[in-house]
Amino acid sequence: MMETFNIGIDVGSTTVKVVALDENKNIVFKQYKRHLSDIKKAVTEVLNDTYKVIGNKRVSTVITGSGGMNLANDLGVEFVQEVIASTKAIENYNPETDVVIELGGEDAKIIYLTNGIEQRMNGICAGGTGSFIDQMATLLKTDASGLNELSKNYKNIYNIAARCGVFAKTDIQPLINEGARKEDIAMSIFHAVVVQTISVLACGRKIQGKVAFLGGPLYFLSQLRKAFIDVLNLKDEDVVFPKDAQLYIAIGAALSCKNETIMLSDLILKLKNSNYDESKDSSGLNPLFENEKDYIDFKERHDKNIVKTKDISNYSGNCFLGIDAGSTTTKVALVDEDGNLLYSDYKSNEGNPLDSTINILNKIYDILPPTAKIVNSAVTGYGESLLQKALKIDIGEIETIAHYKGAKFFSPNVDFILDIGGQDMKCLKINNGVIETIILNEACSSGCGSFLETFAKSLQLDIKEFSEKALYSKNPVDLGSRCTVFMNSRVKQAQKEGNSVNDISAGLSYSVIKNALYKVIKVKSKEDIGKFPVVQGGTFYNDAVLRVFEILTDREVVRPNIAGIMGAFGASIIAKEKYEKGYETSLLNKESINLIKLKITTTRCKKCSNNCLLTINSFGNGDKFISGNRCERGVGLEKIEKKNINLFKYKYKRVFNYESLDANQAKRKEIGIPRVLNMYEDYPLWHTILTNLGFRVVLSSKSSKKLYEKGMDSIASESVCYPAKMVHGHINDLIEKGIKNIFYPCIRHEHKEFENVDNHFNCPVVMSYSEVIKNNISEIKENNINFMNPFLPMNNKNALKKKLYEELNKIKNYDKEFIEISKEEISKSVELGFKEYDKFKKDMQEMGEKTLKHIEENNIKGIVLAGRPYHIDPEINHGIPDLINSLDMAVLTEDSICHLGKLDNSLRVVDQWAYHSRLYRAANFVSSRNDLSLVQLNSFGCGLDAVTTDQVQEILNSEGKIYTCIKIDEGNNLGAAKIRLRSLKAAIKERENNNVEGIKVKKTYTKGSLSKSIKENYNILVPQMSPIHFELVEHGVKSCGYNMILLKDYEGAIEEGLKYVNNDACYPAIIVIGQIIKALKSGKYDLDKTAVAITQTGGVCRATNYIGFLRKALSDAGYKDIPVISLSVNGDEKSNLYSVFSLSLINKVLMGAIYGDLLMKVLYRVRPYEVEKGSANKLYQKHLDICKRSLEKGSLSQFKENIYNIVKDFDELPITDEKKPRVGLVGEILVKFHPLANNNIVDILEKEGAEAVVPELINFFLSCAFNTYYKADNYLDKKYKKLCGKLTINAIAMYQKHYMKALKNSKRFSMPKNIEALGKTASKVISLGNQAGEGWLLTAEMMELIESDVKNIICMQPFACLPNHITGKGVIKELKRVYSNINIVPIDYDPGASEVNQLNRIKLMLSTSFRNLNEENTKSQILTTSTV
Repeated sequence: MMETFNIGIDVGSTTVKVVALDENKNIVFKQYKRHLSDIKKAVTEVLNDTYKVIGNKRVSTVITGSGGMNLANDLGVEFVQEVIASTKAIENYNPETDVVIELGGEDAKIIYLTNGIEQRMNGICAGGTGSFIDQMATLLKTDASGLNELSKNYKNIYNIAARCGVFAKTDIQPLINEGARKEDIAMSIFHAVVVQTISVLACGRKIQGKVAFLGGPLYFLSQLRKAFIDVLNLKDEDVVFPKDAQLYIAIGAALSCKNETIMLSDLILKLKNSNYDESKDSSGLNPLFENEKDYIDFKERHDKNIVKTKDISNYSGNCFLGIDAGSTTTKVALVDEDGNLLYSDYKSNEGNPLDSTINILNKIYDILPPTAKIVNSAVTGYGESLLQKALKIDIGEIETIAHYKGAKFFSPNVDFILDIGGQDMKCLKINNGVIETIILNEACSSGCGSFLETFAKSLQLDIKEFSEKALYSKNPVDLGSRCTVFMNSRVKQAQKEGNSVNDISAGLSYSVIKNALYKVIKVKSKEDIGKFPVVQGGTFYNDAVLRVFEILTDREVVRPNIAGIMGAFGASIIAKEKYEKGYETSLLNKESINLIKLKITTTRCKKCSNNCLLTINSFGNGDKFISGNRCERGVGLEKIEKKNINLFKYKYKRVFNYESLDANQAKRKEIGIPRVLNMYEDYPLWHTILTNLGFRVVLSSKSSKKLYEKGMDSIASESVCYPAKMVHGHINDLIEKGIKNIFYPCIRHEHKEFENVDNHFNCPVVMSYSEVIKNNISEIKENNINFMNPFLPMNNKNALKKKLYEELNKIKNYDKEFIEISKEEISKSVELGFKEYDKFKKDMQEMGEKTLKHIEENNIKGIVLAGRPYHIDPEINHGIPDLINSLDMAVLTEDSICHLGKLDNSLRVVDQWAYHSRLYRAANFVSSRNDLSLVQLNSFGCGLDAVTTDQVQEILNSEGKIYTCIKIDEGNNLGAAKIRLRSLKAAIKERENNNVEGIKVKKTYTKGSLSKSIKENYNILVPQMSPIHFELVEHGVKSCGYNMILLKDYEGAIEEGLKYVNNDACYPAIIVIGQIIKALKSGKYDLDKTAVAITQTGGVCRATNYIGFLRKALSDAGYKDIPVISLSVNGDEKSNLYSVFSLSLINKVLMGAIYGDLLMKVLYRVRPYEVEKGSANKLYQKHLDICKRSLEKGSLSQFKENIYNIVKDFDELPITDEKKPRVGLVGEILVKFHPLANNNIVDILEKEGAEAVVPELINFFLSCAFNTYYKADNYLDKKYKKLCGKLTINAIAMYQKHYMKALKNSKRFSMPKNIEALGKTASKVISLGNQAGEGWLLTAEMMELIESDVKNIICMQPFACLPNHITGKGVIKELKRVYSNINIVPIDYDPGASEVNQLNRIKLMLSTSFRNLNEENTKSQILTTSTV
């Protein structure tokens, strides 16, 4: 009998691994090979090599890996999810393993093997994986193995963000340019990968025991393994490092082979004949050129924009030198007295900008004739400070000004400049010769050129060849338009689908420009591009990028022939303009530059608590350049005559500068408070109250990277903001200090500071992040910590007294010796607390007013650095206040001057959050003064700032003020922030020098109302949310006389949404508003007789502000007169809905919603098992039509009859008796129900052999009513509202009565819990005070599903959904503790999300569910057999 071999094929994002096992499981062939995006070719070559070793034998084959799914489908070969494969290999060869860490090219996984298998996989981003390491290596001009060798000699570790490649580049490039040791940077990159992997994937579960390291990066990079071992504190005996670790997934695939076999030669032939390399996607993007003539015309037009040149060899006269030390390149221009170009150079800086500049200067000095003399010099760019110090260059200029000067030389009337470099992007808008607006890419290099170059290199092409391929693309691939790492996932997906390099290159050019236009510049129409646009920067040498820019903006632009050196050219013009006759340049001559002997050392600055890691560049001539410092003290400037005011530092000291009781004075012992989030505002209140009650208050240590890393393994959501992630470390710090009582309350409402606000909520994360802590830091339970996190009514003093009396006395349950607190003590302490709290706020206001007076008297400028209270934390603001001081400007906080701002009711947004109300008023005040500017701090992942940033900008722009926003995250390099702040200062100065006022842009927005006229004459457009439900609701509303038009055409809606909605807004907002704009543009409706309607929750979540997003979008799209109708029962415009309330309308809407719930439930329950394909859908359509007809009359008796008939008919539909995994779908309401938002998740599950189970839509509205119970009972709202809530629940329950009864008496369906029961269930895990978004209901639905034996759950949320951090991802660890054998996977949805990654994670969840189902069936059979 012929021997059979098992072949495992692992197709990763960058490599192919193949292993052949004989019948004894011995490896007889193995190969690891990069596929260079040609997967079919690479697999064919490796299988041919296999053939040479084992011959033409029968083989059983299994394919795995992130890129293997389509290949497996094309070959008809079984696909196994890669985490399952690696688990199988480990269990077979290394059964002692407790945890597996596996890194691939674009995937990262952690597998827990003890106490039940638990598998984790990275989600929306490829940060911290092999491709990330490859990208970082290119910055150091090496490869991954070179990075490994460098890191063996490291001395220091820098803090580098690994959230994604572009954040890391933002940190790394300035380190390179400032001379940091490559060895230190290399090890810092590996350390960042470790931090990223643990913080993203551990999700509250510790990595301990014996840990195996698998995958290519961990196999080939010994220093990466070392970094993991060091951070995890593993002993040698706990490290499992298999011989073929890089092949383990392929080995696991081979071990998963079943009995089906094929001759190896037939498998190879099948692969050769497959259609795998044919394009599977037609994106609809236009080719760049229609024909050859089109391209020739394009080239001829752009070849006209050239600079005049002169031969330097015979030039006589003065020369002016300009240097642009960019992030990855060095550019030099030398001009004569008329601006003619004598010499230019553009070259990679090879990671050493000083050496590359010296080399270029040597060339210039060699060819410069004696008759020519360099009389002045200027430098700009990332390396400006280093080069100016080392080479004694005369002038240092901010790069925005240099680029403007260069563009103006080519186009004197230039009013718009876009410069895209390798790492950064600058957009300048000019008015009357003065820079009016400065836009820089935020905290990352999204939409920049370095990604194009990196990707070209990954295909072993140079950038010129890669860009030329785009010119001949016939079907450019739509790769998305978010940040480059998200694009990277799309690119990999396109490769796996077999799209050509031509189409990918063209698609990438589209992505870069879309990112620049829609995310960074936020262009809404071609008018935003100005009349005389100039584009420049090295990226625009790429004709494909230039062409896409002209296509998308519908503008012909000027691209100078020296586009790549415009910064250097502009610097040379500045040197020329600033030169005064007789001036002697300080620029070093040739002899002096060649005497420079660069020596780099590092040290810790010990002159303040920041302990900055300083990089010292010594030049061998007594001069040195020091970088890494946050303030002047780090560079030796001890005495500064002009001491600038810094209210960030003042506030930090003022908030926390309280003396605690000595231990012997504290009759009620110690109580800990973490130094986090709203404690940066509320600590004076709590410290005073607790101290007066006899507690010794212990504050957690100051924030630091080290403290952050203490808590990173308990972070439940990787996309939550850095200030929230810091909380975990602070709680661990208190536990390490031995604190047994920790006080960290949930605060729904902050103190109301202004009368004319819509509300004064905290943001969902600030409000209840302590709930995440409670459910994810295992040390709390392990150490029996009394963690006190009640929802407290801080905005109501008397209610707070009652609640504190109840909560603080619960300490008796933990400490029998605790002295009970009396109501009198509480009352007195609370009064004192609020007195001190008011004093603190008054002190801040007085300091603000004093600072304003100081600014006036000394004729200086001030910056209002506006953010949230926690932005005063130096670890979070990364020293930006000190940077502002170094620019000779005072720093104010928004709360120090917001009381001076006066706002009428003209805000476009709903003024719903307390801290943000200050932002608007601070902006209003700043807009009235010439000596103040506002800079807004925005934490990455802060969804609320999608609302606030646009509104603050509108307020400032209305008075012609410049708006600057700085996005901050874990990365602490201030290079990008410095560019922004210096640009702002330069623009202010230029305005003053030229006596130019900013253009005042005032916007007005149209509200709408459901008037009789609207009812009779208007089309009311309503965006789709849930197709099954809304089709019925639409029919009911129409029957009441409203011409409601449900928008059902989704194609292109996301693209429209991205154009007109702040891209940091959540995915549902982008989808909803995209649908509306698309409909208005369609030409189907009379715009004079069209209104749009949108729901408005009125709660904590930013969904309350969708209406603000919509009004802005309509205005920007040219539809500002379209009425917008708010559909809300408790929002800002609730009168709209109340005005149309009628019993008939309420009756029909409720019927429609319950019909929808029932039809959804019975269809999804039966369809996966139908005997006759399509029979369930046919039955569904039949009853859908019946329900529609019944809604026209709204008869309750007909409603009842239809309910029972639906259940009866679906009960009797013929189905099979097979068992399939049941998968619950929960999450944010629109993502859960809208197929566009969730990528047709129900269809995917059914196709994969599972059943989808979706909880009722009506639950959301019931929970809103039920929320009134908790708020009333806990002093958070008025008591009468509980009665209103109860009446609402009873009314809906009346409609649900027969629905419940019919399901209860059915054969196939189960009756859901009522809302009170759901609340009781959820309260076991999470407080019912969590009412943002879906709130506690999300947790309750997961628990209801689990208790209904639906133990597989997909928790769906928009990327960075704030409430879901708490009640979705935040409870998964606790649910797994409470319930055994459950299988939950959170999936993020976003315009830039990789569908392949989503599908991989879903398949991973399903593979586990199938395994669990098989085990249950086996146990059931054994039990049956033993019983018989």
